[in-house]
Amino acid sequence: MPRPTEVVLPTRRERFDDRRKDSSQRKLLDEFFDHRTLLTISRLITQGQFDSLDFPVATGKEGGVFRATAGKEFRAVKVYRIGNTTFRNLPAYAIDELRRETSIRDFAGLVYAWTRREHTVLGRLADAHVRAPMPFGHLRNVLVMDFIGNSEGGAPRLRDAQIDDPEAIYLDLVEQITRMLRDAKLVHGDLSPFNTLLFEGKTVIIDVAQAVSIKHPQAAALLTRDLDHYARFLRHLGFPVTGEEFLHAVGGDRLGLPAAGS
Repeated sequence: MPRPTEVVLPTRRERFDDRRKDSSQRKLLDEFFDHRTLLTISRLITQGQFDSLDFPVATGKEGGVFRATAGKEFRAVKVYRIGNTTFRNLPAYAIDELRRETSIRDFAGLVYAWTRREHTVLGRLADAHVRAPMPFGHLRNVLVMDFIGNSEGGAPRLRDAQIDDPEAIYLDLVEQITRMLRDAKLVHGDLSPFNTLLFEGKTVIIDVAQAVSIKHPQAAALLTRDLDHYARFLRHLGFPVTGEEFLHAVGGDRLGLPAAGS
Protein backbone atom coordinates (compact mmCIF):
# COMPACT_ATOMS: atom_id res chain seq x y z
CA MET A 1 0.00 0.00 0.00
CA PRO A 2 1.37 3.47 -0.84
CA ARG A 3 2.42 5.60 2.11
CA PRO A 4 -0.35 8.11 2.96
CA THR A 5 2.03 11.06 2.62
CA GLU A 6 2.87 10.04 -0.95
CA VAL A 7 -0.55 9.50 -2.49
CA VAL A 8 -1.21 13.11 -3.46
CA LEU A 9 0.62 13.81 -6.73
CA PRO A 10 3.04 10.89 -6.13
CA THR A 11 4.46 11.04 -9.66
CA ARG A 12 5.00 14.79 -9.37
CA ARG A 13 6.57 14.91 -5.91
CA GLU A 14 9.06 17.67 -6.66
CA ARG A 15 6.34 19.96 -8.04
CA PHE A 16 4.12 19.03 -5.11
CA ASP A 17 6.85 20.06 -2.62
CA ASP A 18 7.13 23.41 -4.38
CA ARG A 19 3.38 23.92 -4.28
CA ARG A 20 3.26 23.30 -0.54
CA LYS A 21 5.16 26.53 -0.09
CA ASP A 22 2.15 28.42 -1.36
CA SER A 23 -0.28 29.18 1.44
CA SER A 24 -3.42 28.74 -0.67
CA GLN A 25 -2.26 25.32 -1.88
CA ARG A 26 -1.35 24.31 1.66
CA LYS A 27 -4.81 25.36 2.84
CA LEU A 28 -6.42 23.28 0.09
CA LEU A 29 -4.42 20.21 1.09
CA ASP A 30 -5.26 20.71 4.76
CA GLU A 31 -8.98 21.04 3.99
CA PHE A 32 -9.26 17.80 2.02
CA PHE A 33 -6.36 15.52 2.84
CA ASP A 34 -6.40 14.77 6.54
CA HIS A 35 -4.71 11.53 7.60
CA ARG A 36 -7.90 9.48 7.33
CA THR A 37 -8.61 10.70 3.80
CA LEU A 38 -5.02 10.08 2.73
CA LEU A 39 -5.34 6.50 3.95
CA THR A 40 -8.57 6.15 1.98
CA ILE A 41 -6.96 7.43 -1.22
CA SER A 42 -4.01 5.11 -0.62
CA ARG A 43 -6.41 2.15 -0.41
CA LEU A 44 -8.13 3.17 -3.66
CA ILE A 45 -4.78 3.40 -5.43
CA THR A 46 -3.89 -0.06 -4.15
CA GLN A 47 -7.21 -1.32 -5.51
CA GLY A 48 -6.24 0.02 -8.94
CA GLN A 49 -8.90 2.73 -9.08
CA PHE A 50 -6.31 5.31 -10.19
CA ASP A 51 -2.55 5.89 -10.09
CA SER A 52 -2.20 9.43 -8.76
CA LEU A 53 -4.04 12.68 -8.15
CA ASP A 54 -3.16 15.48 -10.57
CA PHE A 55 -4.87 18.74 -9.60
CA PRO A 56 -8.15 20.15 -8.27
CA VAL A 57 -10.94 20.66 -10.80
CA ALA A 58 -13.58 22.20 -8.56
CA THR A 59 -14.07 22.87 -4.87
CA GLY A 60 -17.24 23.68 -2.98
CA LYS A 61 -18.88 23.70 0.42
CA GLU A 62 -19.34 19.95 0.58
CA GLY A 63 -16.11 18.80 -1.01
CA GLY A 64 -13.80 18.94 -3.98
CA VAL A 65 -13.22 17.14 -7.26
CA PHE A 66 -9.70 16.28 -8.39
CA ARG A 67 -8.46 14.93 -11.69
CA ALA A 68 -6.59 11.65 -11.35
CA THR A 69 -4.49 9.62 -13.75
CA ALA A 70 -5.43 5.99 -14.37
CA GLY A 71 -3.02 4.50 -16.88
CA LYS A 72 -3.61 6.41 -20.11
CA GLU A 73 -6.99 7.70 -18.95
CA PHE A 74 -8.27 10.19 -16.41
CA ARG A 75 -10.63 9.78 -13.49
CA ALA A 76 -12.49 12.27 -11.33
CA VAL A 77 -11.95 11.77 -7.61
CA LYS A 78 -14.51 13.46 -5.41
CA VAL A 79 -13.49 14.03 -1.80
CA TYR A 80 -16.15 15.02 0.72
CA ARG A 81 -14.96 17.06 3.67
CA ILE A 82 -15.48 15.07 6.86
CA GLY A 83 -15.35 18.16 9.03
CA ASN A 84 -17.80 20.23 7.01
CA THR A 85 -21.03 21.22 8.73
CA THR A 86 -22.85 21.56 5.37
CA PHE A 87 -24.20 18.04 5.80
CA ARG A 88 -25.94 19.05 9.03
CA ASN A 89 -28.15 21.37 6.96
CA LEU A 90 -29.32 18.92 4.32
CA PRO A 91 -33.00 19.23 3.35
CA ALA A 92 -35.39 16.93 5.17
CA TYR A 93 -36.03 14.74 2.14
CA ALA A 94 -32.29 14.02 1.81
CA ILE A 95 -31.95 13.26 5.51
CA ASP A 96 -34.84 10.79 5.24
CA GLU A 97 -32.97 8.88 2.54
CA LEU A 98 -29.80 8.66 4.64
CA ARG A 99 -31.56 7.78 7.89
CA ARG A 100 -31.97 4.22 6.63
CA GLU A 101 -28.19 3.74 6.59
CA THR A 102 -26.85 5.71 9.52
CA SER A 103 -27.77 7.91 12.44
CA ILE A 104 -27.83 11.61 11.65
CA ARG A 105 -25.82 12.04 14.87
CA ASP A 106 -22.96 10.02 13.38
CA PHE A 107 -21.39 12.75 11.27
CA ALA A 108 -18.67 10.67 9.63
CA GLY A 109 -21.22 7.94 8.94
CA LEU A 110 -23.49 10.52 7.32
CA VAL A 111 -20.74 11.62 4.94
CA TYR A 112 -19.88 8.00 4.11
CA ALA A 113 -23.54 7.23 3.41
CA TRP A 114 -23.80 10.31 1.19
CA THR A 115 -20.77 9.10 -0.80
CA ARG A 116 -22.25 5.61 -1.18
CA ARG A 117 -25.55 7.11 -2.25
CA GLU A 118 -23.97 9.22 -5.00
CA HIS A 119 -22.18 6.11 -6.29
CA THR A 120 -25.47 4.17 -6.33
CA VAL A 121 -27.43 6.93 -8.08
CA LEU A 122 -24.72 7.36 -10.72
CA GLY A 123 -24.99 3.62 -11.38
CA ARG A 124 -28.74 3.89 -11.87
CA LEU A 125 -28.29 6.78 -14.26
CA ALA A 126 -25.71 4.82 -16.24
CA ASP A 127 -28.13 1.90 -16.52
CA ALA A 128 -30.76 4.32 -17.83
CA HIS A 129 -28.30 5.83 -20.35
CA VAL A 130 -28.50 9.25 -18.71
CA ARG A 131 -25.40 11.28 -19.50
CA ALA A 132 -23.63 11.48 -16.14
CA PRO A 133 -20.20 10.42 -14.84
CA MET A 134 -19.75 6.65 -14.78
CA PRO A 135 -18.97 5.48 -11.21
CA PHE A 136 -15.90 3.29 -10.72
CA GLY A 137 -15.64 2.87 -6.97
CA HIS A 138 -15.91 4.49 -3.56
CA LEU A 139 -14.51 4.19 -0.06
CA ARG A 140 -15.51 6.19 2.99
CA ASN A 141 -15.67 9.84 1.87
CA VAL A 142 -14.02 9.38 -1.56
CA LEU A 143 -15.82 8.64 -4.83
CA VAL A 144 -14.07 7.67 -8.07
CA MET A 145 -15.90 8.32 -11.33
CA ASP A 146 -15.47 9.18 -14.98
CA PHE A 147 -13.64 12.43 -15.67
CA ILE A 148 -15.66 14.83 -17.81
CA GLY A 149 -13.07 16.82 -19.69
CA ASN A 150 -9.79 16.35 -21.53
CA SER A 151 -6.05 16.73 -21.02
CA GLU A 152 -6.52 20.49 -20.70
CA GLY A 153 -8.89 20.27 -17.74
CA GLY A 154 -12.46 19.69 -16.67
CA ALA A 155 -15.56 20.59 -18.66
CA PRO A 156 -17.17 23.91 -17.69
CA ARG A 157 -20.43 24.20 -15.85
CA LEU A 158 -23.36 24.98 -18.10
CA ARG A 159 -23.66 28.30 -16.28
CA ASP A 160 -20.12 29.28 -17.33
CA ALA A 161 -19.96 27.72 -20.81
CA GLN A 162 -20.11 29.48 -24.15
CA ILE A 163 -23.51 28.55 -25.60
CA ASP A 164 -24.24 29.36 -29.22
CA ASP A 165 -27.41 27.29 -29.65
CA PRO A 166 -29.63 27.38 -26.54
CA GLU A 167 -32.38 25.44 -28.33
CA ALA A 168 -29.99 22.51 -28.82
CA ILE A 169 -29.16 22.63 -25.11
CA TYR A 170 -32.85 22.62 -24.27
CA LEU A 171 -33.55 19.59 -26.46
CA ASP A 172 -30.58 17.74 -24.98
CA LEU A 173 -31.72 18.49 -21.43
CA VAL A 174 -35.22 17.28 -22.27
CA GLU A 175 -33.78 13.98 -23.49
CA GLN A 176 -31.58 13.46 -20.42
CA ILE A 177 -34.22 14.41 -17.86
CA THR A 178 -36.85 12.29 -19.62
CA ARG A 179 -34.55 9.27 -19.29
CA MET A 180 -33.92 10.11 -15.65
CA LEU A 181 -37.64 10.18 -14.94
CA ARG A 182 -38.86 7.38 -17.19
CA ASP A 183 -36.00 4.87 -17.01
CA ALA A 184 -34.06 5.62 -13.82
CA LYS A 185 -37.28 6.58 -11.97
CA LEU A 186 -35.45 9.45 -10.28
CA VAL A 187 -35.83 13.18 -9.73
CA HIS A 188 -32.50 14.96 -9.28
CA GLY A 189 -33.71 17.35 -6.60
CA ASP A 190 -31.07 20.04 -7.05
CA LEU A 191 -30.65 20.40 -10.79
CA SER A 192 -29.54 23.69 -12.30
CA PRO A 193 -26.96 25.17 -14.72
CA PHE A 194 -24.53 25.15 -11.77
CA ASN A 195 -24.41 21.35 -11.48
CA THR A 196 -24.66 20.53 -15.16
CA LEU A 197 -21.52 20.36 -17.27
CA LEU A 198 -21.19 21.04 -20.98
CA PHE A 199 -18.74 18.77 -22.79
CA GLU A 200 -18.39 18.53 -26.55
CA GLY A 201 -21.74 20.27 -27.01
CA LYS A 202 -23.63 17.86 -24.73
CA THR A 203 -24.94 18.29 -21.20
CA VAL A 204 -23.70 16.07 -18.38
CA ILE A 205 -25.60 15.85 -15.09
CA ILE A 206 -23.55 15.83 -11.87
CA ASP A 207 -23.99 16.09 -8.08
CA VAL A 208 -26.72 13.48 -7.86
CA ALA A 209 -26.58 12.25 -4.25
CA GLN A 210 -29.81 14.00 -3.23
CA ALA A 211 -31.88 12.38 -6.00
CA VAL A 212 -35.16 10.78 -4.91
CA SER A 213 -37.58 8.28 -6.38
CA ILE A 214 -40.37 9.62 -8.56
CA LYS A 215 -42.68 8.13 -5.90
CA HIS A 216 -41.27 10.38 -3.18
CA PRO A 217 -43.82 12.85 -1.73
CA GLN A 218 -41.60 15.77 -2.72
CA ALA A 219 -40.84 14.51 -6.25
CA ALA A 220 -43.22 16.84 -8.10
CA ALA A 221 -42.13 19.95 -6.20
CA LEU A 222 -38.44 19.15 -6.66
CA LEU A 223 -38.82 18.45 -10.37
CA THR A 224 -40.75 21.68 -10.90
CA ARG A 225 -38.06 23.65 -9.10
CA ASP A 226 -35.29 21.98 -11.14
CA LEU A 227 -36.96 22.77 -14.44
CA ASP A 228 -37.74 26.35 -13.39
CA HIS A 229 -33.99 26.85 -12.84
CA TYR A 230 -33.25 25.70 -16.37
CA ALA A 231 -36.11 27.66 -17.92
CA ARG A 232 -34.91 30.95 -16.40
CA PHE A 233 -31.38 30.25 -17.62
CA LEU A 234 -32.53 29.44 -21.16
CA ARG A 235 -34.76 32.52 -21.33
CA HIS A 236 -31.76 34.61 -20.35
CA LEU A 237 -29.96 33.12 -23.37
CA GLY A 238 -32.85 34.09 -25.63
CA PHE A 239 -34.68 30.77 -25.85
CA PRO A 240 -38.33 31.29 -24.77
CA VAL A 241 -39.47 28.42 -22.57
CA THR A 242 -41.44 28.28 -19.33
CA GLY A 243 -41.11 25.83 -16.50
CA GLU A 244 -44.53 24.43 -17.37
CA GLU A 245 -43.50 23.83 -20.98
CA PHE A 246 -40.31 22.15 -19.80
CA LEU A 247 -42.30 19.92 -17.43
CA HIS A 248 -44.60 18.84 -20.25
CA ALA A 249 -41.66 18.20 -22.59
CA VAL A 250 -40.02 15.74 -20.16
CA GLY A 251 -43.32 14.06 -19.39
CA GLY A 252 -43.35 15.12 -15.78
CA ASP A 253 -47.02 16.04 -15.94
CA ARG A 254 -47.88 12.55 -17.22
CA LEU A 255 -45.97 10.37 -14.76
CA GLY A 256 -48.49 10.66 -11.96
CA LEU A 257 -45.94 12.17 -9.58
CA PRO A 258 -47.33 12.63 -6.06
CA ALA A 259 -48.31 16.18 -5.33
CA ALA A 260 -46.20 17.99 -2.76
CA GLY A 261 -47.48 17.39 0.75
CA SER A 262 -49.48 14.30 -0.22
